[in-house]
Amino acid sequence: MSLPASIRRLAAACLAGLLLPLPALAQGPDAEWQAYEAALNDGARQAGYWQAGWTTIYAGSLALNTWQASEASSRDDRYDARVGVVKSALALGGMFLDRQPHPAASRELAAGEPGDIDGARALLEAVAAEEQRRRSWEARLGSLAVNTAAGLLIAVGDGRERDGAINFATGMLVSELQLQTQPRQATAAINRFR
Repeated sequence: MSLPASIRRLAAACLAGLLLPLPALAQGPDAEWQAYEAALNDGARQAGYWQAGWTTIYAGSLALNTWQASEASSRDDRYDARVGVVKSALALGGMFLDRQPHPAASRELAAGEPGDIDGARALLEAVAAEEQRRRSWEARLGSLAVNTAAGLLIAVGDGRERDGAINFATGMLVSELQLQTQPRQATAAINRFR
């Protein structure tokens, strides 16, 4: 007894669907290892650019604010620049003290056992968790405190509410931009293999 053509096609499609992934599964750990290695290497490269870029921005801001603190023509600009010196110095210090995890993780993976997929996955998951922590609400609390204090110093301490609000808002905007431009390669790689 012969089966209808539609059932034969359906059975063939199901069988092909079951058999086609087998070569992919055989290459899975290698592909996964290479993806993890590439993610950490790309993350380390982006972390270097990110570090250099934001360090340059904050160092430039510190230099400009230091100059304006004594050379600006108006008293308000000199006061704002003194507040800016403190904000820029804190941000620059943060760049040196709180490094991105990707370069160290990339070196650790390279020094480890090649093909140790479980170790690579654990390392990448730790870096992904750090990436998420660096974007959490808790990560924003430091800049919130600094920018609130700076805004209040200008608004209340110097009697310029509008300028204090602008200082607070621009400081928070820059801080958010810094957070959002951090590397995310580990999170993307982990999500790819889940």
